[in-house]
Amino acid sequence: MTTFPEEVLTRTKKGDIEVRSLIDRGRYVRYSYLHPETGQPMEGGKVKLVLFSESGKTEEYFVIPTKSSRDLLIPAAEKGTRKIWDGTKAVDV
Repeated sequence: MTTFPEEVLTRTKKGDIEVRSLIDRGRYVRYSYLHPETGQPMEGGKVKLVLFSESGKTEEYFVIPTKSSRDLLIPAAEKGTRKIWDGTKAVDV
């Protein structure tokens, strides 16, 4: 049996022991959608989350708020390069 350092072990609600294991690391970008005429958030308040791993892989998700004050994470098709508004100008994702 493999032994793991105590710092990486965690206990589930059922009392089982698990090991926190790194999948990858990198950077992320989160952006919301605004109405082009008013600049106000679009109805629904969805957010796009784009994950960039150090290995170069990109994953995209929509984060949709639900009525139960939880968020639903839905995989989205990768859109490639695009620009987003940073409040003053268009910038690369």
